[in-house]
Amino acid sequence: MAAALSPISGYARSDGRKGIRNVVAVAYLVECAHHVARRIVDRAGGHDVHLIGFGGCYPNAYAARMMQALATHPNVGAVLLVSLGCESFDRRALAQAVAASGRPVHTLVIQHEGGTARTIERGAAWVGEVLATLRAQPRVPMGANELVIGTVCGGSDGTSGISANPAVGRAFDRLGAAGAACIFEETGELVGCEHVMAARAASPALGREIVERVEKAARCYAALGQGSFALGNAEGGLTTIEEKSLGAYAKSGAASIVGVLEPGERPPAGGLYLLDVVADDAPRFGFPNINDNAEIAELMACGALLTLFTTGRGSVVGSALAPVIKVCANPDTWRRMADDMDIDAGRILEGCATLDEVGSEIVQRVLDVANGAPSRSEALGHQEFVLTYKSFAPRGPACLPA
Repeated sequence: MAAALSPISGYARSDGRKGIRNVVAVAYLVECAHHVARRIVDRAGGHDVHLIGFGGCYPNAYAARMMQALATHPNVGAVLLVSLGCESFDRRALAQAVAASGRPVHTLVIQHEGGTARTIERGAAWVGEVLATLRAQPRVPMGANELVIGTVCGGSDGTSGISANPAVGRAFDRLGAAGAACIFEETGELVGCEHVMAARAASPALGREIVERVEKAARCYAALGQGSFALGNAEGGLTTIEEKSLGAYAKSGAASIVGVLEPGERPPAGGLYLLDVVADDAPRFGFPNINDNAEIAELMACGALLTLFTTGRGSVVGSALAPVIKVCANPDTWRRMADDMDIDAGRILEGCATLDEVGSEIVQRVLDVANGAPSRSEALGHQEFVLTYKSFAPRGPACLPA
């Protein structure tokens, strides 16, 4: 796996980052504006306009930080904000942040525009105008060290931890060695692996942070009376959260862990990072991490340009803003659901490929998708998105050592 990576290109942004897509994000700022925003996206009729949003009315610092990070994501070229008008979300601050990033931004307030139909018409007109500008924007050369890549598992079974997940780990090792920032998560699915990860930390202080983050997740799930373990995991052959954790851990590869991120924090340089997705305080608005797409959104808020999604039982979800690459762990699932999958890692179990060979295929798929080739979920039109309430406290310097 020592071969040089093939060249890639992207879209230059004013903050120095580069994106691999150039989409218009239509963002609703309260659930009451969701329908209008969705109709504006539907009117666009293509893959270049994506719907995101925050459904809550009560203000939340986490949601505000997430929305700002997503609206200024490198894959986003322009933003339309859709507000009802009386929600608590600070639409002006979000618009100012997007404008400061150099992107076109426009705000529609349904109560000011005259209702549903007029807002849809004006929103669709603005999106049409800005799309013409974005489609004329050229791609520019991009280095592997400018890539930010996330990974998550969903619909896991007994094959995930012995084929797809370690193959992604091999791909992470190679991409990280080329200078890319690679982000794995979630702390709730790493219970039992905290001391193993701490031994890989770049410093003893960071190692202690990793242990504390996983212990926090274990306390949270104990208080909830549930963890990141679904009936489908058990039906697929997994027996305990510790067994699932070992499989999830395999996605991290073998490199040194250089930092711990919270949602919305960008990795300051290349290397391997752990993303803590479990809120710091007791959950007050429902269970945390209600589905895989909430975690994909948090990876994107950290700058992930695409996400490697491993699955054994089979998941069909994609994502708004950033492509999802599916790595299928189970050969039977691949045969049933090949149209939804990008990489057949089940060949490892059948003796038809090695971990290194599949790891190399994943790396090449990352480069192809970065250059504009649609992932399977993109081609099928998947643009799922979820954002809920959470709370995180500021962290000390040990999480991101110099």
